[in-house]
Amino acid sequence: MAKTNAGIIEQEEVFLGEPLDRKARLRKTCRKALTQWQFYLMLLLPLIYVIVFSYIPMGGIVMAFKDYSVSKGIWGSDWVGFKHFIQFLSSPSSLDVIWNTLALGVYSLIAGFPIPILLAIALNEVGNQKFKKVVQMVTYAPYFISTVVMVGLIMQVTDMRTGIINNILQLFGQDPINFLGDPDLFPSLYVWSGIWQTAGYSAIIYLAALAGVSKELQEAAIVDGASRLKRIWHIDLPAIRPQIIILLIFNVGSIMSIGFEKVYLMQNSMNMSKSEVIATFVYKIGLVNADYSFSTAVGLFNSVVGFILLISVNWLAKKFSDTSIW
Repeated sequence: MAKTNAGIIEQEEVFLGEPLDRKARLRKTCRKALTQWQFYLMLLLPLIYVIVFSYIPMGGIVMAFKDYSVSKGIWGSDWVGFKHFIQFLSSPSSLDVIWNTLALGVYSLIAGFPIPILLAIALNEVGNQKFKKVVQMVTYAPYFISTVVMVGLIMQVTDMRTGIINNILQLFGQDPINFLGDPDLFPSLYVWSGIWQTAGYSAIIYLAALAGVSKELQEAAIVDGASRLKRIWHIDLPAIRPQIIILLIFNVGSIMSIGFEKVYLMQNSMNMSKSEVIATFVYKIGLVNADYSFSTAVGLFNSVVGFILLISVNWLAKKFSDTSIW
């Protein structure tokens, strides 16, 4: 009874706006943490990982504003301000690298973002559960193929002499095409192979959201005479709209974050004019040519652009809808 009265008094204090004693709140938090220590222990390793590999290395950003020398160290090197940023932005080759990165990112977003949504809606409409599971497995499995194996498959399929695509073209009297040697074909080859690999995995989030759609609402729409397309447009799509907006924000924010491994493995001297992106440029300048300050400046520039895009799209989403990251 005393315990119940104490709880009522505490609730009344909070309701009346009277803050509890800071030490009492701290003791209450500590007691709660001790009773749930397994949960906090589980979070400890990921937290340490993020601090060690994400936050501590951020101190190296200062290299972008210095003329780094190994003998002098980061803090002893000469301060040069925005010299490396100006050098990067004023170089014609650097502008080509920025354009290639932006073009690949926008192409990937426009072509790749709607497909998982369409796939999830299509799978949700399938009545045959066995067929649905087979399609899910077939579309989901490529996600687990490593980047090296994926590029190897692309090279085998598009090979001019033994590739299946060129063999089919020759059957129709067409000349073989050097897919990886044509710079104009590189963006499509990169984007559509990525869509094939990730579409099934990306559709899982939408499938999970569609599973929560009210069956009663669907049945009511059927009774009212709504066609399948109308049910999708007026029931399914509004149900997954928050997930679509959140993932769209993240995808727009990562437009400039084109992965290094796949581009580098698909890159050669013939398609370099379209395949050189910021990630491969930073690798060659920073590690191959050992120009650490310049490569850090380029990487920081890329991160700042991505951050600005993320903030801008989140602001637009918040203004025109009720869904945003924060």
